[in-house]
Amino acid sequence: MNKKRRLGLLDIANLAGVSKMTISRFMKDPNLVSPLLRQKIAAIIDELGYIPNKAPDILSNAKSHAIGVFFPSLTNHVFADVLKGIEMVTDKYGYQTMIAHTSYDKQKEEMRLRSLLSYNIDGIILSERSHTPAAVKMLQIAHIPIVEIMDSVSPCIDMAVGFDNFAAAKNMINIMIGKGKRNIVYFGARSDERSVIRQQGYIAAMTDHGLANYTITSKEVSSYTLGGKLLHQALREFPNVDGIFCSNDNLALGVLFECQRLKISVPAQLAIAGFHGHNISQAVTPQLTSVLTPRVDMGRIAAELILKRLNNEVIEQKVVDLSVTYLAGESI
Repeated sequence: MNKKRRLGLLDIANLAGVSKMTISRFMKDPNLVSPLLRQKIAAIIDELGYIPNKAPDILSNAKSHAIGVFFPSLTNHVFADVLKGIEMVTDKYGYQTMIAHTSYDKQKEEMRLRSLLSYNIDGIILSERSHTPAAVKMLQIAHIPIVEIMDSVSPCIDMAVGFDNFAAAKNMINIMIGKGKRNIVYFGARSDERSVIRQQGYIAAMTDHGLANYTITSKEVSSYTLGGKLLHQALREFPNVDGIFCSNDNLALGVLFECQRLKISVPAQLAIAGFHGHNISQAVTPQLTSVLTPRVDMGRIAAELILKRLNNEVIEQKVVDLSVTYLAGESI
């Protein structure tokens, strides 16, 4: 089947009885034409269902008004909140977000990056700090603003917005130890970079107090089911366990649900703490103790930095360190 010709500016111009240049001016800024004509052109565009063709702008190196956003997971609530913050800014200023899913895979990130850069996107927001050499090279020669999020400590390529994962984890362990817990086990999944940093914070806190550290990790995707599975492993391997600190709330909630099924009293017999402070963690009984991370603010500030750079504004702070909040909950 032959593809029908795409409607263009000339079609709109003919129907409106004006020049193609007038329609072009309207597309750039509707206020450049008279109110009456503006209303007429808008009505024709609505009737035709016209879709602007961005290809000429892309080929001429003009702004695409699109920001590439790289997420390792599309099912994790963390990144849904980050996207909400990003689009609070991009929607306001007429920019589109182009989402790339990487599955915590550096090779996949490189492939997606090569594809998005070919569309002449105006900026990139990355959720990871570790990239392939080829990806780093592409980012360096792209000459567009880049913001890496979720971490404020690790070295960044251009700009960064995040929080200190090491300190946040260490402080939570100190809180658990302050509650009298001595045999705390760390649960992690996928062993991504941030999970490893949180594990290091856990180890540092346990070492500072002269306590042994125990870690159980899995390459599986974080889930409630995995949290329950890791709990059974901990009970077998560390029968004296009296506390569990999880790299995220999904695992922690899985542990909590399995404790309830096994009739293990929380926190009397076993204390549980999570990370990220999802809304559901505060809706369960007992409420989950967790580290609330500033996900919406991260997305918002990352997008603001991109747009400031695009508008040639001075960036006074290239690395933005945000604070986390410790949700006391009822589980430790």
